[in-house]
Amino acid sequence: MIRTLTYTVTEEEAGVSLLEWLRDKGCSRQVLAHLKNTKGLFKNGERPFAKEPVRSGDQIKLRLTEEAGSEGIVPVCLPFSVVYEDEDLLVIDKPAGLPVHPSINHYENTLANGVMWRCQQTGEPFPFRCINRLDAGTTGLLIIAKNMFSAAVLYSAMKKRKIKRTYLAVASGEIRKPGTVDLPIGRVSDSVIERCIDQEHGERAVTHYEPVAVCKVPGNGSYTMLRLQLETGRTHQIRVHMKAIGHPLAGDYLYAPEDCSADRPLLHSRSLAFTHPVTQEPMKLTAELPEDMKNYAEWKRREEDEI
Repeated sequence: MIRTLTYTVTEEEAGVSLLEWLRDKGCSRQVLAHLKNTKGLFKNGERPFAKEPVRSGDQIKLRLTEEAGSEGIVPVCLPFSVVYEDEDLLVIDKPAGLPVHPSINHYENTLANGVMWRCQQTGEPFPFRCINRLDAGTTGLLIIAKNMFSAAVLYSAMKKRKIKRTYLAVASGEIRKPGTVDLPIGRVSDSVIERCIDQEHGERAVTHYEPVAVCKVPGNGSYTMLRLQLETGRTHQIRVHMKAIGHPLAGDYLYAPEDCSADRPLLHSRSLAFTHPVTQEPMKLTAELPEDMKNYAEWKRREEDEI
C-alpha cells in the first residue's frame, strides 16, 4: 500500500526547519525514519535536508510505502460492519464475542484476523494498528489506522485525550444523578485478566456517567441505562468503576458473576469524536445499539422510568 500526502506550507508555518515542520504535522520517529530509509520525502519535487527551513508556498510530499500486512496474523473471514473508510482510516462496529488481537487462546477468531482477510480481498494490505481498545464482549466503534502516519497522529491524540469516547451500558441498580468515578485501577495480583481498584499501585482512571433510563425488573431489581465518557483508557475501566460504586454491569461474568440477566457485559462503544489525522476535519461517528441491548431495554419498556 502506498499513501502519498501532499501539503503546502502556509505563511504561519514558514520559517521553521523541515524536521520541525514534519513533527508539528504529527510525524513520529518511526515515520521520519521510514521516510528517510525509503527516500519518500520531497520538497518542491526534490530530496531535501531535514534542517533546511520551509518557506510559504513550499510543497512538501510524503510517500509512505507499506506492502505487507501484519506478519503472524492469519486472514480469516469474520463478520463485522464498516462504519467509515477512506485512505487513512477504517472505523469498525465490532460485534460481541470478538477479541481485538490474537492471543494464545484466540489465534484465528479475532478482529485482526478479519481485517487481514478483508485486506486480502481488496488487495490493499496494511499492518493492523488498532487505536482504541475494546474487551471481547464489548460492542461498538474501533478505529483502525491504515498507514503509519495516521496511526502516529491518532495514537498521539489518544494519549492527549483528544479522542472523545462515549459508551452506553446497562448497570445494576437505580442511578438517578450523573457522577464521576476517579479511582486508580491495577491488576489483581493472582490474575492476568481481572482488574481492581488499587489506591497504592494503580494507574489513575476517570469515568463520567449519566443516567438515561431506569428499568425495573420484576423479581430481579432495577437496572439503569447509562451514558459514559472516558478520560482515561484503562483495561476494564468502566466495568471496574461501576462495580466500585455498587452498580456492576448487567451480565458481567467477571465482576458480577451472580448477574445472569445477559450473556455478556452490556457495554457498547456508541460514538467517537476526533479530528481526522490528515484532512484535519472534525469527525463524529456513531454505532447503533446492538440487538441484545435493544431487546434488553424493550423487554422492560412497560416499566421503564424515564429520567
